[in-house]
Amino acid sequence: MANKSAQNATLNWVKTQLRPFSIHEIPGQVPERTLRRWLSEWVAQGVLQRTGAKRSTRYQYRQDNLPPFLQQVPQQYRSSLLKQLRDLWTHTSTALEGNTLTLGDTHFILEEGLTISGKPLQEHQEVVGHARAIELVYQGLAGPLTEQRIFDLHRAVQTEVVTDIYKPNGAWKNEVNGTYVVTPDNQQVFIEYAAPSDVPPLMKELIAAINTAGEMSLDQAAHCYARIHAGFVHIHPFWDGNGRLARLLANIPLLKSGLPPLVIPLEERRAYIQLLAEYEIGVGQLNRRTGVWPNEAALADFSAFCVQQYSLTMALLEKYSGQEGG
Repeated sequence: MANKSAQNATLNWVKTQLRPFSIHEIPGQVPERTLRRWLSEWVAQGVLQRTGAKRSTRYQYRQDNLPPFLQQVPQQYRSSLLKQLRDLWTHTSTALEGNTLTLGDTHFILEEGLTISGKPLQEHQEVVGHARAIELVYQGLAGPLTEQRIFDLHRAVQTEVVTDIYKPNGAWKNEVNGTYVVTPDNQQVFIEYAAPSDVPPLMKELIAAINTAGEMSLDQAAHCYARIHAGFVHIHPFWDGNGRLARLLANIPLLKSGLPPLVIPLEERRAYIQLLAEYEIGVGQLNRRTGVWPNEAALADFSAFCVQQYSLTMALLEKYSGQEGG
């Protein structure tokens, strides 16, 4: 566990280095032989580029793995912005699902590779897994989204080892699922998600929508996020991890448009859940005949909510974009 934590901390460090570095610049107490093995693995995986030989060997995070919005930020501030967005995106998304680690805890775990005393191991794994999923999203921006890429993201966020064949990681669900909600008028309603047999055609439609989204303005981006997010969670294609996956996948069209990710702060959790529930109740269960979005007009309230939430990460981007370059 300690060695894995050190490897994750090292990987997080190298991913935020936007200039070439030598093995001797890597912080920590990891033996050089182990570092060289890790670096070779990451080069083979396409995460890093290696140049030079022997003492002149340098490594650099592949530029084609970087999100386009960084182009408007001076070079020396890009690493800080990437870290802040990683921490904020990871903290908010895991906290919405019940993770009790704070933003500060999240930053410490991802930067230092150490644990927080008294906090469950699973919560630490959720944070590391989500940060890994963000990197997978960045790495996939150059190409189209595929079913396999979604499965890879699901395996990243689902860090818990499950041996139940009815709870597959990296595969669509094979059992029906749903949830109870309480409406504003105090009525209990059961929301039934798409049947397992309808998941493949529905997800094919959703993947096509992500891949054909194209360039968009700020307001269009927030509406696109709401549409993809609501469509995905209404399908609910996995046995678990659907919320975190929705908040990852819905950001892909935004990132491809050169915009930062949209995040939902924990303080808005109740409104967020209620708006999604109202949408799902109003639309009814999805199937291959209804398609993913049988009533686009019903998305209006959730879309307006998402427009409001975009200010958090946009403010971060504007802060760093306004800095003077060196």
